[in-house]
Amino acid sequence: MTKARRQFLKTTGAAGAATVLMPHIVWPKKTWKKEKLGVALVGLGYYSTDILAPALQLTEHCELRGIVTGSPEKIPVWQEKYGVPDKNVYSYATFDSVANNPDIDVVYVVLPPSMHAEYSIRAANAGKHVWCEKPMAPTVADCQAMIKACADNKVKLSIGYRCQHDPNIQAYMKVGREKPFGAVKMLTSAAGYFDGRSDHWKQQKAMGGGAMGDMGVYAIQGARLATGEEPISVMAQTYTTRPEIYHEVEETAMFQLTFPSGARAACQTSFGIRMNHLKVNYGKGSLQMEPHSAYAGNKGSLSDGTLINFPVNNQQALQMDNDAKALKMGEPMLVPGEEGLRDIRVVEAVLKSSAENKWVTL
Repeated sequence: MTKARRQFLKTTGAAGAATVLMPHIVWPKKTWKKEKLGVALVGLGYYSTDILAPALQLTEHCELRGIVTGSPEKIPVWQEKYGVPDKNVYSYATFDSVANNPDIDVVYVVLPPSMHAEYSIRAANAGKHVWCEKPMAPTVADCQAMIKACADNKVKLSIGYRCQHDPNIQAYMKVGREKPFGAVKMLTSAAGYFDGRSDHWKQQKAMGGGAMGDMGVYAIQGARLATGEEPISVMAQTYTTRPEIYHEVEETAMFQLTFPSGARAACQTSFGIRMNHLKVNYGKGSLQMEPHSAYAGNKGSLSDGTLINFPVNNQQALQMDNDAKALKMGEPMLVPGEEGLRDIRVVEAVLKSSAENKWVTL
């Protein structure tokens, strides 16, 4: 065992892990006058209602200031619960007038993927910073248009990958980056759940549905983040056990990824199978994460016995606070639009490989 490796293992032991594996960011002098940036949620479905709005009550650097909805009956409920004033309530038709509202600094797009590009671009054109839920968009072309609109309007774009803000995910990224056990040789990455619904946007091609865009990006990210590389080729199969429901989009996908270093990944995603794990084999050791992309927290261990189990009070609050701090300080976004684009390139390649039954080069 080398001296460098001994030092890594020593400092990443249970006692010292928090200071070594937890991200340490020194923020420069504040450049934004507001203590809390105003966030408007676009789309008041489950994720906004049950996850993001409650998380915004826990944040220190941003707060819920506006809503955009096509369901008028939801407005009084949100106003009573969160005190959103009339002037900060928008319909999809009136959304563009958010440009004239200084209360709103950030627009968080929480709509079906087929609508992400339109509302992200409209938000950018209104001069607002954009946070967009994953998957970024159904196509690479959509992602590129979103990135361009934000750049042209000099606003920031961030994708809602809460996991990349999680210190547990950052811990296994550090292992891949610093290689205390050598390079990644092979890994498996899986993310899926059983969806019993039969008439949801996730089952509709026109709305950007399908397992690959929704849960598949977690499987892709497990492989990408663990290796620290971008895949160069993919071979995939997709199938369904419920063709009466999944006749437009894939219910389950299995795919192999190859990386420039020679590492290989076997990935799975599904709306019909519950799974959430990452297993990485290095040249001289291994890592196991289960779960590796869950809301309630992620945990794992290294083959030397080191635990990866940092507490996170609320992933979404951490994500939004980190993004708000970056905006306030003029820092780069931790998960910019380019990161979402990288995943959608792989999603498109997986679907092409499955359709053509051949390896696809990225």
